[in-house]
Amino acid sequence: MANLDVVKLRNELKRFDQEHLLQFWDDLSEDHQIELYNELSALDMEEVQEYFKKTSAEMTHAGEKLDDRMQPLTESQCGAVVKSSDRELTNYENLSLEEISKGKVGILLLAGGQGTRLGTSYPKGMYNVGLPSQKTLFQLQSERILSLEKLAEKKTGRSGKITWYIMTSASTVKPTSQFFENNNYFGLEAENVVVFQQGTLPCFTFEGKMILGEKHKLSIAPDGNGGLYRALRNEGVLKDMKKKGIKFIQLYCVDNILVKVGDPVFMGYCLTKGAECANKVVRKGFPTEAVGITCKVDGHYQVVEYSEITQKSAEKRNRDSSLVYGAANICIHFFTFDFLERVVMFNERSLQHHVAKKKIPYVDSEGVLVKPDKPNGIKMEKFVFDVFRFAKNFVVWECLRDEEFAPLKNAEGASDFTPTHCRNSLLALHQKWLRIAGAKLVNEEGEEARQMGSPSGEDNNNDPDNNNEEKKYVVMCEISPLVSYAGENLETYKGKSLELPVLLQ
Repeated sequence: MANLDVVKLRNELKRFDQEHLLQFWDDLSEDHQIELYNELSALDMEEVQEYFKKTSAEMTHAGEKLDDRMQPLTESQCGAVVKSSDRELTNYENLSLEEISKGKVGILLLAGGQGTRLGTSYPKGMYNVGLPSQKTLFQLQSERILSLEKLAEKKTGRSGKITWYIMTSASTVKPTSQFFENNNYFGLEAENVVVFQQGTLPCFTFEGKMILGEKHKLSIAPDGNGGLYRALRNEGVLKDMKKKGIKFIQLYCVDNILVKVGDPVFMGYCLTKGAECANKVVRKGFPTEAVGITCKVDGHYQVVEYSEITQKSAEKRNRDSSLVYGAANICIHFFTFDFLERVVMFNERSLQHHVAKKKIPYVDSEGVLVKPDKPNGIKMEKFVFDVFRFAKNFVVWECLRDEEFAPLKNAEGASDFTPTHCRNSLLALHQKWLRIAGAKLVNEEGEEARQMGSPSGEDNNNDPDNNNEEKKYVVMCEISPLVSYAGENLETYKGKSLELPVLLQ
């Protein structure tokens, strides 16, 4: 039998009041004993217990309103696409293309989720929303990176590479790596696509006992998207960034079909402001929209969940009638490497933990698996935006929803964020690009097609009637990211008539 120091392990568990984890030891096969021994020995008990204590403290404050502690951001730190001149936007873009051409830019992708709500078990990035090209989210995003590298080379004459760091979870790491391999990384160089895995944490009962999911296995759960910072350290990603000389990082979430991966305008704005950390936002659609908003709490930058403020604060307006708390979080962030390194090395352990009360299957004292019908324990999660509080120079950049935000969250039939919602948001945007370029899209009657409405437009986002008659009007027009990253390079279509459906490859 393997050399297992069970006495030492038992004493260690006793020290943390967790000796119940070995209650079935004598019933286990040798393989299962080794498995349990290795799992428990690998745990940093002190760290995990510290997390639980923090999370319990958090539970006592859950549901408290933050209104009295909140302040809006100052105008000087809030830039916006609509408030900027073309000249400013071009300047922002050029600053970023310069850094990209020097190989100084990295992109972090949060891709740990499976498409469970979409009725699939594979990673969400592998989902195909039914575009004419049949491209998946991963392919669209890969091609946007390629396109951005080409734009930087065209502008500067230097060919710099962007490194793409993809954070997966235990359930998505293998299929994600396999998918990229099978598709030759969609034209990117394999060494510039780094797939890594977020960590997990044990689930606890409300009393602070770790839960056994099987006699020889802990019940574990991913540590939330804020587990990113722990993973950057543990998986050697931060080291890799340092070695490659990456200075600026943009982060985003896999489910957003409109995401401008590595957006040069957003990054350029951050560079001109000397920001070390920034959040890209959209304007909140209406006071009761269930989105997190960016503001200050007790003088620190934070994303405040909709449930944490009262109706009164949600409805507060500025003189120009815009909402005071209107900067809605869409999970697109900017960090300098120095800031990220500081957070990972010094602040990560003091990040707040959030409680998710869950029904967690457990093995009872008789060794029988019980599936509870009400929450019996907690999963501990960190949120990726909780590092904003450590930023000294923080800015916000507001983009337009119909150009940059359409997340895939629900199966067909839901009122919002379905595959159809995402597909039509992209088609509407691409039709708009061609019309702005001066092209004429002609339908089968030989008439110019009118502009289709975008399901993610500001005027109808989250409306209950999101699938009404007007939404059924669809113009099949798709532009490959390899043709245009964000509406540029379409001058050759000026004055031309294009017969629908259009697919520019």
